[in-house]
Formats: sequence, C-alpha cells, structure tokens
Amino acid sequence: MGPLNRASRNRPPRNEERLHAVRALVSELIDQRSARVIVRPNRAADGYWFGGGNLLEDAAGTLWLVGRFRDAGDSRTGLGAGERGLACALFASADGAASFEPVRSWSKADLSAHGTVLSIEGTDLRRRPGGGVELFVSLEKDVPYPEAYAAYQKPGTGVWSIDRMTGATPADLDVTTQETVLRSRRPASLHVKDPVTFEVADGATVLLFCSHPLSWASSNTGVAVRAPGATTFELAVWEAVARGAIWDVAVTRVTDRLALPPLGQLRDEPPTSVYFYDGAECMRPLEENPRAAKRPRGYSCEELGGALWGHDAAFPAMERLSTVEPLFVSPTGTGSSRYVSTLLTEEFLYATWQQSQADGSQALVMNALPMERVEAILSGA
Repeated sequence: MGPLNRASRNRPPRNEERLHAVRALVSELIDQRSARVIVRPNRAADGYWFGGGNLLEDAAGTLWLVGRFRDAGDSRTGLGAGERGLACALFASADGAASFEPVRSWSKADLSAHGTVLSIEGTDLRRRPGGGVELFVSLEKDVPYPEAYAAYQKPGTGVWSIDRMTGATPADLDVTTQETVLRSRRPASLHVKDPVTFEVADGATVLLFCSHPLSWASSNTGVAVRAPGATTFELAVWEAVARGAIWDVAVTRVTDRLALPPLGQLRDEPPTSVYFYDGAECMRPLEENPRAAKRPRGYSCEELGGALWGHDAAFPAMERLSTVEPLFVSPTGTGSSRYVSTLLTEEFLYATWQQSQADGSQALVMNALPMERVEAILSGA
C-alpha cells in the first residue's frame, strides 16, 4: 500500500488500451439485463430493499451472503418516516449460487448492546487474519449530535457508526463480541457507515467507509487501517476520492474493491484494482427541465453506479472510469443500481448489487462470469 498522505501525487499512469479492457470487463459483469434476483425485499413496493452486503466463499466451497433488509423510511428525517433498516441477514448457498437459504438474522434490538439502534445499513463479512470471520455492520444509534451542533439533529435520528462481531464461521457469529470500531464526532463527517474491507500486501486490513456531514448534504469515502497484528483501526484519510464533477457531485461512496486478475492485457501490469462506487447528483429528488436533455442523475437512496481504478502500490490514488455519466443504471423502476460487491473464485467472478425493480422495490441481483470469459475480455476478445 502506498503512502496514504500523498495520494494526489501518486495518480496511476493511463494506458487507454488496458483501460478499455477493464471497462469492458466491468460492463459485462454488471449487466443489468443478465442479472437474476437472488434475495427479494420484504415487500414489492417503493422503499423496500435488500442489499448492502457481500459474498464470501469458505474452504468447503459454500458461498455466504450478508446484507440488510430495509423497509420504507427516510434516513434524513428519522423513524417518523418509517422503519428503515430492520435487520442484518445471513444466507448460504451450497449449490454454486443457484439458491441462497437464510441462516441467521440480527434485528435492531439484537444489535443494541452499545446503544439503542435506530437503523441498519451496509455490512461486510470477511475472514479474520489468523482464523475465523468478522462481520462489520453500519448502525445508527440513538446518540446526540455534538452540543455545538445539536440544532441540526432531526427528531428520531441518531449518529451512524460501524460495529463488528466475530465467530469461528459465519454461522457462529456471536453478537456478544460486538464492539464499535469506527465512529466520528467531526461535523464534516459525523456519520460513518457502509464498510468495505480488504487486505493489502503488507498484511494490513483496509476499511473503506462512507461518511456524511451532520447536514446530510453529501457523502464521500474515507480510509481506516488496521496494522498487522493490531486490534483497532486508525483513521488514514477522510476523503480518499475527489468529489465527482457531474452525475456524482454529491455522492461518491465506494462499495467494493475488485483486485483484477493478472490476465490478458493485465498480465504484465502492476497489481491493479477496480473500485465500484455509488454516485448521486443530489441528496433530494431532482426536477428536470422538460426541454433539457434527459440523462441519468441519481439522488439520495436512488444512487447510480460507477467505477474507479488504480494501481495497488499507489492506493488510495484512484481514477474514475465514469466521469460524465454513470456506468450502471437499472432498466426498470427509478434506475437505481448500487452497492455492487464482487467475489473472485477459481471458477467464477461473481457480482451482486441492489437493483431497482419495476414495482419500486430494490432487490439483490447477481451476475457471474466464468474465468475463461474474464480472461477473454481482458485479452480484448
């Protein structure tokens, strides 16, 4: 991992031919029409979602899936507008992702050991260094704003932070191990949530997170790092990604890091990763001029999808693959396509994401590419 405090000086050099292959790969992977629904929300109606999690494969080949069920509500206005994030749920597939069966679920009450939980959002399941697994969960707790900014807090809302629990296996995750691993009292990034974790070459664990200011006017992506052998995360960068210029000017939330396999045109490239992110132009619904050109815009809770890329040695320096317009838009409903997560196995490259449906709900969908196809795309075929 490169020096985090010098990200702006470490922009990766561009190679347009290789970038074209990377764009082709992510476009075929996040194929809106080829994707199939694997988990539906509680109701087929506006405001009901399932997603915001990831896949993990264990040594036996079982695929584990984590995410959160969300019912109607508005995170900017509090519980008076609906129940919102209800539960964190765990599923498993023993048939190669043909089906996913429920295994465990944690309600808001189950996760309230360190403060009353008002809502649940993004989750991340990963193997622990040294054995076992750990589950990171975004929780909005009934916590007051800093006294100097108390007037900004709306009734029924709290402050978002990231908690963690551990277990020997995903099925053994133990809520009594729950602890808070990242919080903020900084007005510009008071709310921290939506964890994404991965290990880097030196054995450190990187935690990417989304932050919102106390006014809920925007969001961005930050970085915290847990050193090898350490038990706590230390903040490295509050804003790792520059704010977007057009369609993603209000929201740039990284939801996944895909370490690209060294195949095809990437065979001689330094280790390179793609970072999928959610973008939005505004935190409120937008009215378009009927005489203006129609274009995907995105707003809070209806984010659209984009991608960045970077050489691992220069992390967190990243370059956008999606500047003027988003890369991923659902063909139905509001167009929302977000919370992309990927899993690379020996046989497949899997992707899941939360996709708007014609009925207004957002279901978790999946697409998979055989590794033979991944190599062909990266080879320019």
